[in-house]
Amino acid sequence: MLPDCNRLKVFYLIFLKQSIAKAAVSLNITQSAVSQQLKKLEEEIQSTLFIRLHKRLVPTAEAHKLFSIVEPFFQELEQGLRSIRLTQENPSGELRIGSAEEFGKTYLPRIIATFHMQYPDVSFSLRLGDTKRMLHLLEEGQVDFALIDEYLLQLMPAESLSYYCREKVIDEEMILVGSRKYCENRLGNDFSLKNLLRQNYISYHHEALALANWFKYHFKKPVKDMRVVLETKNLQAALNAMENHLGLMVVASHLILERIRQKEVVPVLTRRKPIINRISLAQIKGKEPSRAEAAFLTHFRKEVRQTGVLMDFSAKFSTDAL
Repeated sequence: MLPDCNRLKVFYLIFLKQSIAKAAVSLNITQSAVSQQLKKLEEEIQSTLFIRLHKRLVPTAEAHKLFSIVEPFFQELEQGLRSIRLTQENPSGELRIGSAEEFGKTYLPRIIATFHMQYPDVSFSLRLGDTKRMLHLLEEGQVDFALIDEYLLQLMPAESLSYYCREKVIDEEMILVGSRKYCENRLGNDFSLKNLLRQNYISYHHEALALANWFKYHFKKPVKDMRVVLETKNLQAALNAMENHLGLMVVASHLILERIRQKEVVPVLTRRKPIINRISLAQIKGKEPSRAEAAFLTHFRKEVRQTGVLMDFSAKFSTDAL
């Protein structure tokens, strides 16, 4: 059984200062209380720790052995507490961020870099993955906050979301696209539901949820039995397959905009505006942010407002212009 930690602290200070009186001053308690704690510790470990010789305390061999055990612990504890206090006073330490993969890869490195220029004592750990994984890391205390795809919350029970508060970060437009060759050969200029249901599809998102949402939104009814010829969790693999004329896929417009401008990729436009996916900042309810976390989130919100990720895609591009 482990000894009482308070008694170990009393012993540590007595040994360090070689005096019960000085230990009592450091602990802000009476000498009698210090002596009692020492006596109880000696009874607990069944060993004499000090011999009183001419008003001096002489540590025994057992005391030297015990001190060698507790000294690293108390020194590390003191340094750790000092570091925590410093973190609360000035932005420093490590920030652990979880993020939806594509948003994290595309935007967070730049935002982290601009923040680090202002606060060089802050370091970062960035973990990427799907919404379910990020919320699990948040719940387990392995990340400080997470940036998640809201539409994937459809796959989770409502009661499991009650632990989190969510704040909108950006809205991104989700569009259906294909390579120019595929669209010219297979679609022509016919974007009707009947013609679209004959096509091949590439699913980047879990269970083809993005595809199902796109069809339900644009044609106001659920569509089943889409011909998904490739399913992958890797966006780059999906994009490569689409650009090699395998089929159509749903993707955020800001991630594919340059390819559309270069006329390598064709968006499938309907009479409705593009469907919106919300990226949200998720945090544990009631959690008090550290100074570094609060400073970064202020910086993050400012930077995101300047990205212009949400755009009226259908207003910028039309089938006549492509």
